Amino acid sequence: MTDTDPEIPEVINEPRLWRDDGWTARVIKNEDDEGWAVAMIKDGEAEPALVGPWTMGRDKKNPKPLDGSAFITLVKTASEVLRRHEQQAEAQLHRSVTVDGHEGRVTVKLDIVADEDDPFAVLSAIDLAGDELARFRVSAGYRLDARSAAAWVDGGFRRPE
Repeated sequence: MTDTDPEIPEVINEPRLWRDDGWTARVIKNEDDEGWAVAMIKDGEAEPALVGPWTMGRDKKNPKPLDGSAFITLVKTASEVLRRHEQQAEAQLHRSVTVDGHEGRVTVKLDIVADEDDPFAVLSAIDLAGDELARFRVSAGYRLDARSAAAWVDGGFRRPE
């Protein structure tokens, strides 16, 4: 790291502000009560990934200072929160159901393309060998569940309505 590289944030280790390894921890006044909170912000993001309560110091007025071990724990926790959000978003955009068809097990997939102007989904069927049996563009609101997948497979993969 060089002092002249503006892309690499400097490491900061202050009692209320730590910045390192792509994360910033900032101890802030908790507006909801008389305590303190800590906000974890990933570099490049506008909003915190995590905001949680922070421990009061010995004087019961000021926050406990941040330290290395607390920062590491906060980074792990905030990273896990982001990972769960990513997994949830992925699950909403990509679904699959495996059903028994006339010629064996078939995996029916629904992949939503969240286009701002024209959102849609792709409904596809794949056999056990990985061969695509059918593929159609459908509404982004198409509902895929075990019943609709079985009906589509049993119906010979006709274009869904």
